Amino acid sequence: MQASIYAAAAGVGAKGSVGCVGVPRRGRSSRSRRALAAGFGESRSRRTTDSRNLSLCMSAERSSRSCFGLRLDSVYMGIELGRVGPSSVKSRSVYAQASTGGDIEDIEPAKIQKRSSGSVLPYVGVACLGAILFGYHLGVVNGALEYLAKDLGISENTVLQGWVVSTLLAGATVGSFTGGALADKFGRTKTFVLDAIPLAVGAFLCTTAQNVQTMIVGRLLAGIGIGISSAIVPLYISEISPTEIRGTLGSVNQLFICIGILAALVAGLPLAGNPLWWRTMFGIAFIPSILLALGMVFSPESPRWLFQQGKIAEAEMSIKRLFGKERVVEVMDDLKAAARGSSEPEAGWFDLFSSRYWKVVSVGAALFLFQQLAGINAVVYYSTSVFRSAGIQSDVAASALVGASNVLGTTVASSLMDKQGRKSLLLLSFAGMATSMVLLSLSFTWSVLAPYSGTLAVIGTVLYVLSFSLGAGPVPALLLPEIFASRIRAKAVALSLGMHWISNFVIGLYFLSFVNKYGISKVYLGFASICLLAVLYIAGNVVETKGRSLEEIERALNPAV
Repeated sequence: MQASIYAAAAGVGAKGSVGCVGVPRRGRSSRSRRALAAGFGESRSRRTTDSRNLSLCMSAERSSRSCFGLRLDSVYMGIELGRVGPSSVKSRSVYAQASTGGDIEDIEPAKIQKRSSGSVLPYVGVACLGAILFGYHLGVVNGALEYLAKDLGISENTVLQGWVVSTLLAGATVGSFTGGALADKFGRTKTFVLDAIPLAVGAFLCTTAQNVQTMIVGRLLAGIGIGISSAIVPLYISEISPTEIRGTLGSVNQLFICIGILAALVAGLPLAGNPLWWRTMFGIAFIPSILLALGMVFSPESPRWLFQQGKIAEAEMSIKRLFGKERVVEVMDDLKAAARGSSEPEAGWFDLFSSRYWKVVSVGAALFLFQQLAGINAVVYYSTSVFRSAGIQSDVAASALVGASNVLGTTVASSLMDKQGRKSLLLLSFAGMATSMVLLSLSFTWSVLAPYSGTLAVIGTVLYVLSFSLGAGPVPALLLPEIFASRIRAKAVALSLGMHWISNFVIGLYFLSFVNKYGISKVYLGFASICLLAVLYIAGNVVETKGRSLEEIERALNPAV
């Protein structure tokens, strides 16, 4: 998730062939559990001979084939996926590295693709309206602030302008913590419907505001709405998506956030000729808010949530709508296997900090902290001046180039998520961001590069945004619902996103002070160091979840007590 792309810029003055057969489920469960747990620092005592032979078999198989299973080139660009559901022989993939010796295991049995009579795509599309609103509300104030400030009489009051911007982040922090509790209590779809209320009311108040107080209240409500959306959109998509394309569909969330930001940029184009157009810009957000509520009324509830609530018949009906009637028995067996041996109630907030869950919860929080501390706000904020130094004088062109790089990188990430895996994309992303930050720092300070400083700075900025959108942006929001146990999933996602919004707010508050004290070059080097720390942390603590059902991951990482 990329919650911060334009937050700082808006607030501080930027204007403008199948071979080997699969292993039976029982024969694999203990090895899979040990392999996944290794990613969180638990060592394996031994590895059996048959596991080694299977790994060699799979490696030989992969080297002799080209590509099999479901081809997914681009969800966002409208390439048809057909009707998809979980395959009858599930893909099993383990990629885990023990913290003690770097022992790597990569087992990937073949997938068998079978046609299903259900389809999740329309419902993912409805949920992504929340992602569009997320991005739109973040970006809309960027172009509108100057004009609304004049209209509301606060053009000389930078403090009140700051409140108009930062109130959205404050509301989002509240909403992200609230969203998890609402999703557990009322279900995912009903929470979406409830979420449409602050989104729509906030948009209406911002559109009709005659004073700054009304505008701030509207921004606060819109912030609460996008905070709830930031928690439940990835949660809902992960719980209704087939295993083999869950990564692709999950990353679509990030893609639509980027689209929302770009939509806000495009919506601001008429401002120069019509200063009162800013009201229409805020009013546009009212339409997808209503469509989100209406769409979710007709969308199926998460089968996993229904099963947890004991609503078995409703869960079966939901599975039938999502995956087709031929998949009902299989999916229900997975849900029963996940719940077997555990009749625990929903977790409370304090359970997240218990020894049983804290390690995995801390990974979620850390990923979002690294995402924000890696410097995305700084790069976006300084992108305008960087492009001007290279001869690009138009602020709109500069913002469009950054936004287009973000959309391009996220589209590529969507196509790679279920092929390369989450962890490898994260490592590649943060390594690329560190390299970009070093390049940006040198372009500002190294005199030898002075004649090329503008060009190098633009290359560094675009490379950074591309690197960010390949992993650091989309993967955390996708990975978290996968690694969290069902009884803590909603609250743990909400907690992690709360850390995201808090760190976003704090960074936005103190970023300029650090720049003024240490200089932008040293700040960039600091961001590069954080990116390298993120690479080390991810290599030692994050597990690969590609090709595994949520129930498999839960049984491996969170065994019942």
